[in-house]
Amino acid sequence: MQERRSTAAVARAPPATLSLLAAAVLLLATAAAPCRAQAATVMSIEEACQKAASASAGMSYEHCVSSLASDARSRDAADLHNLAVLAARMAVDHAATTGARMEDLNEVEESPHARARLHHCRELYNAAADVLRDALDNLRARIYGKASQQLAAALGASESCEDVWKGEERVPVATHDREYGRMAMVALGLTSGIVA
Repeated sequence: MQERRSTAAVARAPPATLSLLAAAVLLLATAAAPCRAQAATVMSIEEACQKAASASAGMSYEHCVSSLASDARSRDAADLHNLAVLAARMAVDHAATTGARMEDLNEVEESPHARARLHHCRELYNAAADVLRDALDNLRARIYGKASQQLAAALGASESCEDVWKGEERVPVATHDREYGRMAMVALGLTSGIVA
């Protein structure tokens, strides 16, 4: 009975009282916001890359800074989370571009052995792009542990592709493999930096 009376009293309250009540609720709701805002502390590319380089052995600070700074989207990514999302997007782009490059090379290659290697590498990169897209989804959802696992798994594409060409004088995909591997490592480093 008491609960009904307080609900009815609020319904009959003057508009000024309702405004004050709404302001109090808004104030209480925004008081909890700093916890979220602290998780998204503003951070420069240099600061983010330094943190990532300390958290992830094998990640190049210089490559991290130059890669992120060269992408116009980095201007809108002002914290570690958004920079990690951007790096993962860039890694997806590299994987997809490298897979397409493998297909182009395969079309003009005369050697059946080289075509088979290129086909294998293309499959590796297509699979890596799929895993990276999943990692990107998990990053956006702030599921950093799973995203880190997926980013680490996607790193294997460049190494596996390079292994296919062992013993060959000419490795037509070496530059693509190296750049993809470095970008995937940046994404992993930034994501690991969030958790560290």
